[in-house]
Formats: sequence, C-alpha cells, structure tokens
Amino acid sequence: MVDSLSERLRQYVPVPADVSTAAASSLAVDIRTFPWIRRLASDYAFAFANVAPFFAGDPATPAAWADTIKRSQGFQRQPAEIAKVIAAQQAQRNAPPAAREAGARLADPATRVVITGQQAGLFGGPLFTLLKAITTMKLAAHVSREHRVPVVPVFWIDAEDHDWPEVSGCTVLDSEFAPTTVRLADLPGAGTQPIARLSLNEDIHAALDQLNTALPDTEFKAELLTALREAYTPGRSMAAAFGVWMEHVLGPHGLVVYDSSDPTTKALARDVFVKEVSQPGETARIAAKAGDALVAKGYHAQAQLADGTVSLFHLNSGREAIRIDGNTATIGEHSMTVAQLAEEARRHPEHFSPNVLLRPLVQDTVFPTICYVAGPNELAYLGQLKGVYAHFGVPMPLFYQRGTATLAESATLRFLSKYDLPITALRAQDESALNQLLESQLPPTVEQSLASLSSLVDERMAAVAAAVPQIDPTLEGAVKSTLGKMQHEVQTLHNKVIQAAKRRDETLRRQFQRAQALTFPQGHPQEREVGFVWFVNRYGPALVDRLMEELPLPMGYHWVLTI
Repeated sequence: MVDSLSERLRQYVPVPADVSTAAASSLAVDIRTFPWIRRLASDYAFAFANVAPFFAGDPATPAAWADTIKRSQGFQRQPAEIAKVIAAQQAQRNAPPAAREAGARLADPATRVVITGQQAGLFGGPLFTLLKAITTMKLAAHVSREHRVPVVPVFWIDAEDHDWPEVSGCTVLDSEFAPTTVRLADLPGAGTQPIARLSLNEDIHAALDQLNTALPDTEFKAELLTALREAYTPGRSMAAAFGVWMEHVLGPHGLVVYDSSDPTTKALARDVFVKEVSQPGETARIAAKAGDALVAKGYHAQAQLADGTVSLFHLNSGREAIRIDGNTATIGEHSMTVAQLAEEARRHPEHFSPNVLLRPLVQDTVFPTICYVAGPNELAYLGQLKGVYAHFGVPMPLFYQRGTATLAESATLRFLSKYDLPITALRAQDESALNQLLESQLPPTVEQSLASLSSLVDERMAAVAAAVPQIDPTLEGAVKSTLGKMQHEVQTLHNKVIQAAKRRDETLRRQFQRAQALTFPQGHPQEREVGFVWFVNRYGPALVDRLMEELPLPMGYHWVLTI
C-alpha cells in the first residue's frame, strides 16, 4: 500500500570516518534530522563557511585553534588572582584533589581554558548539563595534546541568574520510566534575587525525601542520597550546593567549578562594566546589527534587545535592570547620572552582573578562554557577539557544540537497530509509529491482499461511476456514497488486522513503549527532560567514566549510547 517503514522513516546516517572511534554500543544520528535543531546549529557543524562571518573560527580545523590560542595569549589577564579565587572557592566546597590541582594550574600564565556553563539546576539539572561538562573535559584534554599547551576545563555556574522556575525542579523516572518532577518550595527572594542569594532552608529535606521516593532502588542509591544531603544542606545557597554536587561527580576528573557570583572576581571585569555603562546601549546595538545579518541569511537572532538597553544588572537590592535616558540612569526607583553610575562600576564592580550578551565577555576577560562549549540554542546569541568582542578589545574564543546523547538500554539499541527505526519516531506521544512498525511486520500476503482489495474496489466503483450517469445522473451521489462506505469498511478491516497484530506481538509493543518512555519522556528529548541524578542512581560512578570514554567529540551527531 505504501513504501516500507524503513523507506519512510529512515533517518540514520553512516558514521563518518572521523567518528569511527565510537563504541560498538552506539548509534550516530545526524542532528539535521531532528526538527528541534535550527539551521544555524546544523550549518555550524556541517557547513561552517555559511556562518563563518559571525564567529572567530571553525573549531573543526587545527589552524583555528592555533590562531585562537595565539590571540588569547596576547591578551593580558590576572592568572594569579583567578587561581587564588578558585582555590578559595574549592576550599569552601572541600573540592577533590584532582579539581584543586587543575585549579592551581590556572596560576600559570601559559595555561588556557576550555569553559562551559549552566544555571544551578536542582540536584545538578538535566542530563545535558553533565554532557556539557563531559564535552568540556574531553575537549580540553584533546586540545592540550594536539597543541601542546596546558588546558584546564572550567564549569561556570551562572549563579546570578534569577529564573527560579528554571532551576527549582528536577525530573526523574520511576522503575517503569514514568516521569516525576521533584520541586523545591519557593525560597525567600525566589524570582527576584540571584540564585546565589537564595539560601536553602528546611524545605530541602522534603525535596530530598521526595527524590528518595521517586528514584528506583539500586545498589548506588544510598551513597547517592548521602552525597546529595551533604551538598544540599540548609543555610547553603542554591549555587553553592550545585557547586558541591558538581565537584563530587566531576571534580575527581579534574573539572574546575567556578561560582560566578563571587564578588572578589568582579574587579577582574571592572573595565568591561565601566565601558558598558559609559557607552550605554552600544553592546545591544552591535548585537542587534549582527542579529539582522543573521536573519538576512535565513537564520534567527536569539537576543532581541531594545535600543539603549544596558547589558548589565544592578545587584544592590536584587537583580534589577538598568535604564538610561539621556544622561540619567535609573535602577528601580533610584536615579543618578551616567557618570555617577560609571564611577560606581569603577569603585564597586561587585554591584553589577552581566546579562546574556555581556556574560561571555566577562567570562573571557576573567579566564584565558580559547573555547566555550555551547548548547545548540546558545550558538544563535553567540553569533551576535563578534562585534561586541571587538568593541571591548577581548579576543573572541572558538565555540564548540556540546555532546548530545540519549542514554539507552542495550535492549533499546537492539530494538532500534533491528527494526531500522529512527529515534525521532519515538517522539510522538501516540502509537502512530508503532502502528507503522506493526504494519511493516505483517505477512506480505496479508498486506498484498488488502492492497489488492482496496485497488479493486476503487477500480470497479470507478467503472460504475462512469456508467451510472448515462442511466440516471441523480445516482452519481449514491455511487460516491457507496464508494466511501466500501473504502471505510476496507480501512476498518485493515485496522482490525493491525489490532490483531498488536495482540499477537505484545512483546514488540512493550519494547516500543519502553523505548519511547526512556528516550522521549513526555515527548521531550531525554537529555533535556531527565535530571542527570537519575542516571547516576542507575549506573553509579561508572557513568562518568563511561561517558568520558564513549561520548564522541565530533559535532553534528546525536549519540544513542548504552552505559
């Protein structure tokens, strides 16, 4: 009746030669087959020349790395100061020795940084947060080997963000892969104060108890809950708790965690703050112009800011926007001259926090960054910043797409491979793909017979439709009505055959539903929906080790991995 399932749904691409080191227990999926991946991200991986004007270089080429390293080395920073700050933060969090050793290497002026960052999501946030960090560590080691320069992986906690709903929940799966969201009750100041200023209270115990109930029992669960209770304790800020937990999981592998709310490092970005206030709106104008250029090339602009927007927040009584009209700056109900605001930025840089456009500039002023590991949506606003980097005189780093993956059971991988089923077929929260799969498994004689019947009905009724009007034109409607009823009956028979196939092959149905629940919980990609704490509970310490070994670095592919 129709083409085979594999011809209709096949989306897998051959693994290219440069990813041939991928483990046998994996499938590579071209990200261009995912409907949620926008063209900018796919062109960045597969057609970089199309987006080259917006970025510092193609991270797939060694020459771009060499040039970026050289430019970074020519920009003066304060390595001893940042190493001192990192050491103090690590001491407060009792970081593992490997993390402290990596942090100490930042004092060496020759050391470069590969960095990533994310909000301080409850219990570590979604799986993609872990994948970002793993990519950063693997990429830092690779660049260090290839270019013979010391490189340290750094995770920037976006601790001054104030999006409470974004960080206050964590979704896990039960033993049947049904999702449960654990949500922390609103903390005092939630939604207005930076996450770093929100102190955990006794409600964290209820959230941890709920997590304990929601997580399936495994041999790793008790140890996991102990570590989480040590990280998430009353009196500690959300950002600090996140940092302790991230260091517990990834610190032994040498990841350096940095809390961006630390006031002692704001002085290292003083000049950026002063210039932004002294030339209000210039950053927004430069970014908007680049956004227009992106749109003109058929891409999208992620950051849409009004003219005159100052790319800083003020932190005195919360995280408040700064509005400038002429020579007057207004913060909340308080007003001052632009000159006074610039002087405050000079004297008290700790009073200021960058917005999404200026944060990368602050990051790369503080750290000797040669690459930022970004999610696919981040590339859009980063592509608006090349002129902003030039405006501030800060060398723009390379940007590298984070590893993207679905962690599956070996049975799920075998299921997808056996039936040549693309992972995207599991996204829809219905059984349309299952019906197609079952249909493809019908004996050829059944399918051929039904197809022949359908064709025969159409053919014979067409002949009747041609002859009847010659006898009585008023019967034409009756012919069409009869044809519709017959087609309906044939389709009903076909559906009954499909339902019989479902009953006959309940194993296939269960395999499909289990794979669907694991890979696209509630219809969302697993890496964006499920907290990585669930995977730590499922796989234990081996999770990070296996991802360090088996998550491939090449961009442009989503990996279905078994751990």
